Amino acid sequence: MTRSLHEDLIGHLCRTTPLSSGEAARVVAEVLGYFAEPADAFVRRRHRELKARGLTNEQAFGCISGELAARLVAPPEFSQRQIRRIIYG
Repeated sequence: MTRSLHEDLIGHLCRTTPLSSGEAARVVAEVLGYFAEPADAFVRRRHRELKARGLTNEQAFGCISGELAARLVAPPEFSQRQIRRIIYG
């Protein structure tokens, strides 16, 4: 029987929340997937989301810079020019 790489975390979630084992496993997979998103994909996705909320590019770039620094495994710091190039090529 192969043990899940994150079996301890799944067990912890089951003990401390009303989640079933299957639900906890899905939550763990979703969180790991979120943090595995490459920096350039994160920048493009967040830019679309922030623009849809009505932020200007300048506001969105500032927000994205702050969010990148707070990620679990933060990528190198991007300048606003680098963020613009990621988005627009």
